[in-house]
Amino acid sequence: MVSVADSIVVVTGGASGMGRSMTHEFADKGASVVVVDVDEDGLEEVTSEISDNGGEAIGVVGDVSDHDSVKNIVEQATDEYGTIDVLCNNAGILDDYTPAGETSEELWDRVIDINLKGVFLLTKAALPALTEGDEEGVVINTASVAGKVAGGGGAAYTSSKHGVIGFTKQLSHDYGPDIRANAICPGFIKTGMTEDMIEETPDEINDIVQSTPAERYADPEEVAQVVTFLASDDASFMHGTAVDVDGGWLVD
Repeated sequence: MVSVADSIVVVTGGASGMGRSMTHEFADKGASVVVVDVDEDGLEEVTSEISDNGGEAIGVVGDVSDHDSVKNIVEQATDEYGTIDVLCNNAGILDDYTPAGETSEELWDRVIDINLKGVFLLTKAALPALTEGDEEGVVINTASVAGKVAGGGGAAYTSSKHGVIGFTKQLSHDYGPDIRANAICPGFIKTGMTEDMIEETPDEINDIVQSTPAERYADPEEVAQVVTFLASDDASFMHGTAVDVDGGWLVD
């Protein structure tokens, strides 16, 4: 692929949490970033921050679970920058650790639609741009420790993240070497999505944190640094992997 400094990067869920940190990390390294989110105000904040820091970014309001919205995301990215070099499928939602017997069909469909179907839809739509030319495209999918073991989420979330890892492996199998696809498996990361959990169940979260070798949760910037590494030529021989960024959560 082209170097990160010259690349066109699409980041979904980019207005907050890990996605927001990814957009800043890529922009700081010289990439042009297409920030995608359903939160229009958040998009404006992120793109303004990047611009104020001398970076290049545009915001696109988009719902990754909707076919027409996904088509628009790709069209806006390619109209503005000509291509897509790196796709970070990061948008996702939690399911409040809801077990199968208490999971409504509505909750199941919503989690699967955003966390898994959205990864498929946007990747498929971006394939022509990612595979054009002589340089390999890069896809980085945000999975989770819940994509490898039970207990990191409820029935829908855990199923969706297992699916993301499987999709990543199959994508690498089907499209390598034109595309280099990998996933990340974060553990407990302090973001807007998890702050409520920290406030509402501090003892439970502390037990989780203390059970990991790192004995802390991560800042989203630490995940973003792994993502930009995977997008770089330094990770050129990494295909179809699911990289743990979990403080050792999965050691045992």
